[in-house]
Amino acid sequence: MAKRTDLPDDRDVKTDLDPEDWDDFRRQAHRMLDDMVSFLETLRDRPAWQPVPDWVKGELTAGIPRGPTDLGDVYRDFQTLILPYGNGNLHPAFHGWVHGAGTPTGMLADMLAAGLNANLGGRDHAAIYVERQVIDWAIDIFGFPKGASGLLVNGTSMANLIALLVARAKHLGLAVREQGLGEAGAKLVAYTSAAAHGCIAKAMDMAGFGTAALRHIAVDRDQRIDLDALSRAVAEDRARGLTPFLLVGTAGTVDTGAFDSLEGLADIAAQQSMWFHVDGAFGALAVMAPELRSLVDGLSRADSLAFDFHKWLHVPYDCGCVLVRDGALHHQTFESAPAYLARAERGTGAGAPWFCDFGPDLSRGFRALKVWFTLRQFGIDRLGAAMVHDCRLAAYLAARIAAEPELELLAPVALNIVCFRFKAEVPDLNRLNADLVIDVQERGIAVPSTTRLGGALAIRIAIVSHRTVEADIDRLVEAVLETGRRLAG
Repeated sequence: MAKRTDLPDDRDVKTDLDPEDWDDFRRQAHRMLDDMVSFLETLRDRPAWQPVPDWVKGELTAGIPRGPTDLGDVYRDFQTLILPYGNGNLHPAFHGWVHGAGTPTGMLADMLAAGLNANLGGRDHAAIYVERQVIDWAIDIFGFPKGASGLLVNGTSMANLIALLVARAKHLGLAVREQGLGEAGAKLVAYTSAAAHGCIAKAMDMAGFGTAALRHIAVDRDQRIDLDALSRAVAEDRARGLTPFLLVGTAGTVDTGAFDSLEGLADIAAQQSMWFHVDGAFGALAVMAPELRSLVDGLSRADSLAFDFHKWLHVPYDCGCVLVRDGALHHQTFESAPAYLARAERGTGAGAPWFCDFGPDLSRGFRALKVWFTLRQFGIDRLGAAMVHDCRLAAYLAARIAAEPELELLAPVALNIVCFRFKAEVPDLNRLNADLVIDVQERGIAVPSTTRLGGALAIRIAIVSHRTVEADIDRLVEAVLETGRRLAG
C-alpha cells in the first residue's frame, strides 16, 4: 500500500477530544447530574407520558453537524427535545409493558461504566472479574450447578438465541458451526407455548431451522402450556420421523404473566431427551421472593435460562442474561481464537476464557457494573420484596375491577399483570377499549397497553415499577371508568 503524503500538518490544531477547560466541564457535569437527580425526584409531578410534538421530530431530523457546538448548547437541546418525551417507564403510573423503572443508583453506575469505557469481550482487567462475579451470583440465585456458565447480553431475545444455538450444538455436534444444519438438522423440531414470546420463533429463524420447525402448543384456561397436548405433539412428530430437540418453557408470559409448569416440562424434556430451556424474561426473578418462589419450581432443572436484569430488578437498559448448565458446551459453541485475539499467560492478553467465546459479540460494554451496584446496594431480599409489592398491587387492582360492574377481568392474575376491559353497549367493544387506552396515555394520566385474549381486546396492566402505590392504581381505575363512559356516549 502506498504511503500517504498528502495529509495536512495538524501540529497547530487541537486533535484530542478532552475539554479545553476542565473546570468549566466539571461545572457542566455537576449541573447535568443535579438536573437528572431532580428529574427522578419529581417524576410524580410530571405526565406519565406525552406525545413527541411535530416540531421536536423536525428538530431531530437535522443533518449531521460539520463543526463543533458548545456543550452547554447541546445539553439545552437535550433538555428541550429529549428529556420531556421518554417512553414513560420511569413514572409510577407506567403500567404498559414489563419495563424496569430504573434507579438513581443504576444511573450513577452507568455513568461510572461509561467513564471507564471498558470492552468486556476479553483481556485481563477488573471489569471482567465483576461480570464473572455477577454471573456467579446469578448461578447461585437460580440453583444452577458448579460448572455452569453465563453471559450478560442486551436482553432476553439475544439470550434465547444463544441458548438455542447451544442446544443446536448439543444435538448436531460442534461440526454444525462449519457444516450447517444438514440433513439431520432439517428433522429437528422444537416446542413452546402458544403464549410464548415471539422472540422464540425469531431465534428459530435466525438459527437456520425456520419458524415452521417450532410447534406452538395450546394453553389451558390459565394460559399455561397444556402438558397433554405437548406430549401428543411430540409423539406425532416422532411418528413422522422428526426429532424433537428443544422444549422452551415460559416463566411469566408476556400477555398475562402466566407460568408454565416447569417441573412438568422438565420431566417431559428428560423423558424425550430434549434440551429444556426457560424463557424467564421477567418472571424467573420471582425466585428471589419467598412468597413467589413456588412459581418457578423446576427452574433449576433447566439446561439453560434467559432473563433480564433490566425488568424486575430495575437495572438501567440494557442488560439481559443467559445461563447454561453445561458451561463447557456453551464455550465450545462460540469459541474462536484468530491471531489478533491471541490469549496469553500474562499481560493484557491473559484472563481466559474470554466472554467473546460465549456469544456472538466481541465488543461488549460494562453492563455488569450496574447489576453489581444494584445487587450490592439493595440485596436480593429488598429487591424480592419490591416484586411482592407489585403482585399485591395487581391483586388490589383485580379486586377493584371485580367491584365495578362496568369492568370485566379477562384472565387470571398469576403475578403482576392484569388484563381486563371496560364493558358497554356499543357496536365495537374492542375499538372502544383501544381508544380508551390511547386517550388515557395521551392525557398523561397513566400508560396502560393492550393485548388480545380469545378475540377480546384487553387493557393490559403490567405493574413493574417500584414507585407505584395504591393511589396510582385508584387513579388508573377512575380514569378508565371516566374515559370509558365518555367514549361510550
